Amino acid sequence: MEITEFAPDIKDKVALVDFSAPWCAPCRQMVPVISRLTEKYKDKAAIVEINIDSQPAVATHYMVQSIPTLILFDHGREIMRFVGVQSTENLEKKLDAILTKKL
Repeated sequence: MEITEFAPDIKDKVALVDFSAPWCAPCRQMVPVISRLTEKYKDKAAIVEINIDSQPAVATHYMVQSIPTLILFDHGREIMRFVGVQSTENLEKKLDAILTKKL
């Protein structure tokens, strides 16, 4: 299963995919971060949220073992992943680096 199977619109761009679940307290901590990133990068990168409860096959395919897990893709290719709560600043730094091809 490629990323394009669950999010076909991101195969030609940079994307940050957030694997989470509504019952996960650390995932809920990430909600404002993901909202800020979605707004800031709306014309530059895709921010995709995957609920592991409703899409377990996608989580299994990407070997998501704990949540939140965030995976950064560049044109469908996994570049890096983050596990646990992340700061807005850290994720912005990584997104900006990939968008300017400095990663």
